[in-house]
Amino acid sequence: MIPLTCATDDDCAALSALCLRAKAHWGYSATFMAACKDELTVQKADLNDLCAVISDAGQFIGYVRVSLDDTGATLEKLYVTPSGMGEGHGRALFEWACAAARSAGAHELAIVSDPNAAAFYHRLGARRVGDAPSGSIPGRTLPVLRYDLTG
Repeated sequence: MIPLTCATDDDCAALSALCLRAKAHWGYSATFMAACKDELTVQKADLNDLCAVISDAGQFIGYVRVSLDDTGATLEKLYVTPSGMGEGHGRALFEWACAAARSAGAHELAIVSDPNAAAFYHRLGARRVGDAPSGSIPGRTLPVLRYDLTG
């Protein structure tokens, strides 16, 4: 497995492009993708959260970001480029996110998932606890999952 490393401010554009490619993999329309662009853009300030990347030969394969607050940890982003899906990169990023959140004192990881990715999180042990409105698409709801970090 390729090791996880830190992202830098110079990586934001490439990581944003990775997030957009990964989201588009699910067959969303150009209109849908345009509506999601701001939400999928990686900002320099995002790198102040717990972040890691997987890259190979100078190309990003995956990106994960976890935020912390008084209530715990939230998986903000976990994206793997379509050519890297099914190779264990998503699992490696998720395991890193859980370990980082646990090390920061969190007992649970909150996940607001794309509906197409929810099965991935279920396979890893997350449980669905409800729905949340999309931050990009009015009227669309997204599955909310929780992953227990204490076990």
